[in-house]
Amino acid sequence: MALDILVLYGSYRRGRLGIRLADYLIRGFQQLGHKAELIDAQAIGLPMLDLRYSDYPPGEAPAAMAALSERLTAADAFVFVAGEYNRGVQPGLKNLTDHFLKEFDRRPAGVASYSMGRFAGVNSHANWTVTLNAMGMTVIPDRLSVGQIGDTLDAQARPHGESGAALERGFASFARTLVYWAEAVAR
Repeated sequence: MALDILVLYGSYRRGRLGIRLADYLIRGFQQLGHKAELIDAQAIGLPMLDLRYSDYPPGEAPAAMAALSERLTAADAFVFVAGEYNRGVQPGLKNLTDHFLKEFDRRPAGVASYSMGRFAGVNSHANWTVTLNAMGMTVIPDRLSVGQIGDTLDAQARPHGESGAALERGFASFARTLVYWAEAVAR
């Protein structure tokens, strides 16, 4: 069964390295026969959270927010590409996510964390797991964490070196588990 998987990314920094991981994930899911699409917080450009989508009267939400709500609702599963900022979550990804709630409820999600350092965004991963569970999502137990992202994925999001080989091995299990949960929910 081909699934519709959204990869959510939220960095606003110049020279964004995490986009390499998002691109890698999209390509990986597509090679497995699934539809995979990037939801880039910077490209969508939602304002800082004032009202959630559900707080607007029908037909009055900003057009980008309404379109994203429809897209989120149509998806089978989500992957949150979670960079670590000061041992916490990326504000752009958090802001994007906070605009919605029912669109994520009882849906499967995976967290793919990364950082420039060797700890691979483990603090962000832990924070996102708590946040997404509180939003009603089922977060898969498989961790996909990439340390020293600039050394793991090149500019074309191709893995290289030992860390790239480890990413390839980790992705196989991560993808299998996310697909399992998405298919279970679909049934």
